[in-house]
Amino acid sequence: MPTRLLLNGKKAGQQDVRDAVYQLREEGHDLEVRTTWEGGDIERLILEAEQQGIHRIIAGGGDGTVNEVIDALLKHSLAHIQVAILPLGTANDFATACGIPTASPYQSLLLALKGNAYRVDAARANERHFINIATAGFGAQITAKTPVTLKNLLGGGAYALSGMVQALNFRPFNGTVLIDGKQHKANIVVGALCNGRLAGGGQPLAPEAFLDDGYLDAFSLQGYTLADISKVVEEIQNPNFEGVGFVNRNKVTRLEWDSQQEMPINLDGEPIASLKVVMEVLPKAIKLVLPENTTILKHRELAD
Repeated sequence: MPTRLLLNGKKAGQQDVRDAVYQLREEGHDLEVRTTWEGGDIERLILEAEQQGIHRIIAGGGDGTVNEVIDALLKHSLAHIQVAILPLGTANDFATACGIPTASPYQSLLLALKGNAYRVDAARANERHFINIATAGFGAQITAKTPVTLKNLLGGGAYALSGMVQALNFRPFNGTVLIDGKQHKANIVVGALCNGRLAGGGQPLAPEAFLDDGYLDAFSLQGYTLADISKVVEEIQNPNFEGVGFVNRNKVTRLEWDSQQEMPINLDGEPIASLKVVMEVLPKAIKLVLPENTTILKHRELAD
């Protein structure tokens, strides 16, 4: 049975990708390629793969391409199809956290073809799905700038200080958050719900997250003043710091956000906006091909 690579059309001419595909075919691997051209192609190609009996597909592209694949599989109840990743994006936060090779298309495709698939969690935000991280608030309003703004806000040293000052001009979102049945009032500068560990081009937003623990790691930064910046930076960079509560971290299975103002949200980089958002974990919903030595699994349950 062939494995099918669903390749972002923008990467179809990338020579190292083409060379890797040809080399693996010469080595005897049955690897088919389908490329995208416009919106909706990933969903169409996944439905086509299901009809043709394909059992494993490879998402070839950035975090957004991975998101499209996961969303289509769960939307159409096709999670029996195994998913592998050929990381070709700018940041590749999800693949990096998983330990999937990002520098060599040959190595990542070899893993995709020969590696084991494990049962991992996914998540749903209203009617959309994601597998890495949903970010909200500052930085999420302009999708293209999200990695830069998050890096500036959550990074180290001068980057963090610069980001803090920049975010002072950002008006926090006021609303009500319901976390696993407990209600709180909040004014959010940055919020994130993490299944994976990295966001914003490699920032460890949820360094203790696991893909298969049945939880999402929630992170939020409340509104602050210029005088609070040093305390906020300390709280962000040291999860064990006994701060004054600008930064909150929780493990959750379900979170609801309700406000009078639309909250901009990015699901693995794909934007949505809503007055009310319900997010919840979908335990062991996806069969994902991962390296045997990955550190992002807790239970390491092999797929069928």
